[in-house]
Amino acid sequence: MPGLKHVEILGGGPAGLYVAILLKRAWPDMSVRLTEQNPADATFGFGVVFSDQALDFLRADDPETHDLITPLMERWRNMTLVHRGNRVTLDGIGFAAIGRLELLQALQGRARDVGVDLRYDTTIGSTEDLAADLVIGADGLNSLVRSSDEAGFRPRLEHFGNRFAWFGTTQPFDTLTQTFVTTARGTLNAHHYRYQPGMSTFIVECDPATFRAHGFDAMGEAETALACAEIFRAPLQGAALICNRSLWRQFPRLWCENWVSGNRVILGDAAHTAHFSIGSGTRLAMEDAIALVRALQANADVGAALAAFQAARQPIARKIVDAANTSATWYDRFPEKMALQQLDFAFDYVKRAGQVDMDRLRKISPGFMDRYKEARVAGTLASASSRWARTRVPRN
Repeated sequence: MPGLKHVEILGGGPAGLYVAILLKRAWPDMSVRLTEQNPADATFGFGVVFSDQALDFLRADDPETHDLITPLMERWRNMTLVHRGNRVTLDGIGFAAIGRLELLQALQGRARDVGVDLRYDTTIGSTEDLAADLVIGADGLNSLVRSSDEAGFRPRLEHFGNRFAWFGTTQPFDTLTQTFVTTARGTLNAHHYRYQPGMSTFIVECDPATFRAHGFDAMGEAETALACAEIFRAPLQGAALICNRSLWRQFPRLWCENWVSGNRVILGDAAHTAHFSIGSGTRLAMEDAIALVRALQANADVGAALAAFQAARQPIARKIVDAANTSATWYDRFPEKMALQQLDFAFDYVKRAGQVDMDRLRKISPGFMDRYKEARVAGTLASASSRWARTRVPRN
C-alpha cells in the first residue's frame, strides 16, 4: 500500500465517485473524502449513453458496481439514421443508456456503503486548503485542481465549431437515432435515445450558419426548446422538449499533457474530453479511476504510482479521444454531406471516426453491409464513399 492516509477528491460526478469507491474498497482504513459544490441530486443533462459493451470492463474488476448499474439501463442492438426522411438501420451497432441522476445515485449509495465521506453543497476556494496525501481532481471541464496548476498540467483547450443544446423528452425511441434534417435556413441533426422507459435524451446540433439563420443566438432556453421541437416534430411525434440548462454550447476539446503534478492527479473531463457522438466520456472517466487505483496498488511509493498511472493510461485514452475528435469533425461538416445518397451517407457516417475495419464491420453489421454492397453492385452509388468502399468490400 502506498503511503496514503488521507485522500481528497474534488468532483461528485462518475469519475470522482468511482475512484472514491475503488480506493475505499482497496484500503478500508484510508480516509477518503469527496467534495462536490452542487447538491447531491443536482445534475445537468439527462441520459448517459455507452456503447453496447462499454460496461463489460466492470464485470471482471467490480461485479458489485456492475450488478448495481446494469439493471437500471436501457439497451438496444441496432442504431438508426434518418437522412432526409429516409431511415437506415445499422444492425449490430448497439448502445446502452442510463439516467445521469440514476447513475449518480447508484454510485453515491455504493460510496456511502464502503465508507466514503461525501460532502455536497461545499465550495473549495483553493486547493491549498486541502491537506491531503493525495488530491484527485475529478471536477470536470472547469476543474479547480487543473486551473490551480496549469503550468504543471499543461492543458490545451479549443472548441468545435458546431453548436448543440441538450434536451430531454417524454417521447421514447426504439434505438439510438440520428435524425438529419434540412430546412430553408440550414441543416440540423438530433441525437436521441431513451434512457428510461418514458424518457429520452434529445441533443440538437447545427453548424454556425444554421445557428444564426434560425435566430438561435437571440433566443432564450424556452424559446429554443419550442423552435427545436417544431423542427423535429416528426421524430418527437409532437412531444415537447424539456429543459435542464439546455443552453447552446460548443463542445470543448481538452487534452492535458500531464495528468499528474506533485501529489495532484486529474481524471475524466478535468484531464480530457471526448465528444458525445461516440458515447465514451463516462466510460473513459471510470476507466481512468480503475487505472489510477491499479497503479497505486502496484507501487509502494505514491510518486512512482502516479507516474505509472500517467504512462499507462494516457496512450489508451488518447486513442479514444482522437477517435472522438475525428467523429466531432465529421459532425462539424455534415451539412456538406447531406446531398449524398442514403446508403452513401450512412456508410460515410459509419467510417467517420477514421478507424473502420471492414471485416469487423461486416461481422457487426451484416445486414447494412449487404444492402450497401447490393446497391454498389447495382451501380446506384456514385459518391466518394462508395469509391472508397469499392477497393475494400469483397465481391464474394
